Amino acid sequence: MSSGTETDRKDAGIAGHSGPQVRSDLHVRIEPRDRGGITIELESRVKAYFGDSIRRQTEQLLEDLGVKHVKVIVQDEGALPFVIAARVEAAARRAGLGEGTRLLPERLPLPEPSARHRMRLSRLYLPGSEPKYFVNAALHGADAIILDLEDSVHPDQKDEARLLVRNALRAVDFAQCERIVRINQLPQGLEDLEETIPESPDAILIPKVETPGQVLAVSQKIAEVKANFGVTRPIWLMPILESALGIEKAFEIATASEEIAALTIGLEDYTADLGVVKTSTGAESLFARQRLVNAAHAAGVQAIDSVFGDVADLEALRVWALNSRAMGFEGMGCVHPSQIAVIRQAFAPTSVEIEKARAIVAAYNEARAKGLGVVSLGSKMIDAPVVQRARQLMQQAEAMGLLK
Repeated sequence: MSSGTETDRKDAGIAGHSGPQVRSDLHVRIEPRDRGGITIELESRVKAYFGDSIRRQTEQLLEDLGVKHVKVIVQDEGALPFVIAARVEAAARRAGLGEGTRLLPERLPLPEPSARHRMRLSRLYLPGSEPKYFVNAALHGADAIILDLEDSVHPDQKDEARLLVRNALRAVDFAQCERIVRINQLPQGLEDLEETIPESPDAILIPKVETPGQVLAVSQKIAEVKANFGVTRPIWLMPILESALGIEKAFEIATASEEIAALTIGLEDYTADLGVVKTSTGAESLFARQRLVNAAHAAGVQAIDSVFGDVADLEALRVWALNSRAMGFEGMGCVHPSQIAVIRQAFAPTSVEIEKARAIVAAYNEARAKGLGVVSLGSKMIDAPVVQRARQLMQQAEAMGLLK
């Protein structure tokens, strides 16, 4: 089915997708009427098995939304209940209906809160409008899952994606992956926060940040929504610098809020802002990446590199990731699951680094046990920052199963 223009979809109360290439989704059309109650026309390849449950859920959702008289046309493509709920609610809203209480999916137990300095070597972007990518996302082994409401979502589908991501945060088990939401550019992104913050994401990616004020606006909105919904878990912030101005203000942005856990860069928009071509070597963005790394480390937050867009060239990705780590970055974004293993291997501590870190920590512990104020390893003095870096490397190696 054609999704139509945004005006067509809203006027007709349309949401979702269907068609030969669509899976784990459904297309809903809600047509208001004056009488006749709720009637549902359903087409589904699994109609014989799940048709009754889809009908019951759809009817219950509409009743809870206060909808009494509508014709509903549903084309199911294997949607799970959390997707059905999001699509029906979006269609009702677009039809100008739904003032009642929303029937949200049952919430799974929340994972442990995400630590501010947890390992973030690989973060996999998932389009927020495509539910087929959600359910098995954790199996790819990324450190974080990014439910994207910005660049990967068509402008006509922002409102639908917002509800879908909200429901996914409630109903999808992302295992040990950090659950991150990339909101839209402000001020539209503040609407995203109203729907997603009540579901306790671990972090919010803020796109196209150029001033500390943008970070503060997000921080204040999060605090407001958390207070309204009784959310007490920490929700970290990750500004994305994507322009020359953003890079110039990197340190100011990195220190704008105590909730900032990482600073990252978006090279597609940055190179477009410079009017240059983005290359696989990154020479055109070297200054920006170095400045971001320096600002992040000076502010005590993580520096995360951009995504590598050429999914087919894993060797070029490996070279980029090794150079990225050498520059001081602590991870990268991923646009495809095939990139995860390459990135994690490139950022993993080497055996030489592990043994050196082990020796530093051992020397420090021995000196402390002897009551010595000076710590040395061979002929070199060891100061506190060196010990701290060694401990962090050991923790990372342990988390990756590299310690023997």
